[in-house]
Amino acid sequence: QVQLVESGGGLAQAGGSLRLSCAASGSTFALIGIVNFRWYRQAPGNQREWVATITNGGNTDYVDSVKGRFTISRDNAKNTVFLQMNSLKPEDTAVYYCNAEQPNPPFGRRDYWGQGTQVTVAS
Repeated sequence: QVQLVESGGGLAQAGGSLRLSCAASGSTFALIGIVNFRWYRQAPGNQREWVATITNGGNTDYVDSVKGRFTISRDNAKNTVFLQMNSLKPEDTAVYYCNAEQPNPPFGRRDYWGQGTQVTVAS
């Protein structure tokens, strides 16, 4: 019911910036049911790592390694979530995935995932 498409990835130099976008599409009913958006990333050979969360109420949280550098935000009118990445480091290199959480009783929750967008930070 919800499709997520990431964009904005690419090549950046250490210390540079990129802004990722995640566009959510689907029925209005499905989209309004999304409570939280998250960004994850996965580097080759590594597990997928949680990066940031923004709740339906606008509260945010970040993994320690990106605090002060990354900012997650959402534009509800456009059904889009963003990840502004500043002061990029080579260790930020990964495929970044957008995740949307939707409560779905009695199962508990439903998670939607985008296809990912590659971020490469040159050293």
